[in-house]
Amino acid sequence: MIDQKNVYAVISLITPGILALIMGNRKLSLEGASDLLYNSDLYKTLEDEKTKVWRLGYPLLYDLLEEELATGKITFPEEQI
Repeated sequence: MIDQKNVYAVISLITPGILALIMGNRKLSLEGASDLLYNSDLYKTLEDEKTKVWRLGYPLLYDLLEEELATGKITFPEEQI
């Protein structure tokens, strides 16, 4: 079982992959990609241990971020949230 303290450890392993995808696909600097990710609703959801969103892995999380940026909404897979 993972607690809130450990969620931050898991997030620290996931975020570099998400940031790399943002920088590559959106041609942003690390600072710009970080601002985009850390100010997103997806990141707020990721930080909440109860959601278990961290289990999705960074490629799918990146896709969900792109959905949020395009539509303002996030459609999580059924088994999440």
